[in-house]
Amino acid sequence: MNKKYGVRLTPEERKGLQDMVRKGRAAAYKVRHANILLLADADGPGWTDERIAQAASVHLCTVRNVRERFVLEGLEAAVTRRKQCRPSRRRLLDGEKEAKLIAVACSEPPEGRARWSLHLLADKLVELKIVQSISHETVRQALKKTR
Repeated sequence: MNKKYGVRLTPEERKGLQDMVRKGRAAAYKVRHANILLLADADGPGWTDERIAQAASVHLCTVRNVRERFVLEGLEAAVTRRKQCRPSRRRLLDGEKEAKLIAVACSEPPEGRARWSLHLLADKLVELKIVQSISHETVRQALKKTR
């Protein structure tokens, strides 16, 4: 079968990918994508997509996507993951709400308390109608960024 996106690696690209696979210090998906490109190389083994998918334990679409990204966008794009166009979920605390959280955290704690707890801060943000609901973990992460 004629492939729409034929992979032809230069000697430098092939050596770089082989080093990445051999050392195994990169992320698992990078090593897997490097293996896919090495096996798909027309000047190398030139395996079929089905055989590569089976050998690399990935879906056939993954092989096709890696091959396509290599041809259209280059080696770096084929080996790394694609960045999301937009985040999966919107941030609960934007800059303005984070500033309000910090202001509350720096204020005097409630009566009978020595300091603010994460749960108290989360409850206070809801009470002040800054957010509809928020977990203490989100509060922790926001405060950890600011120190």
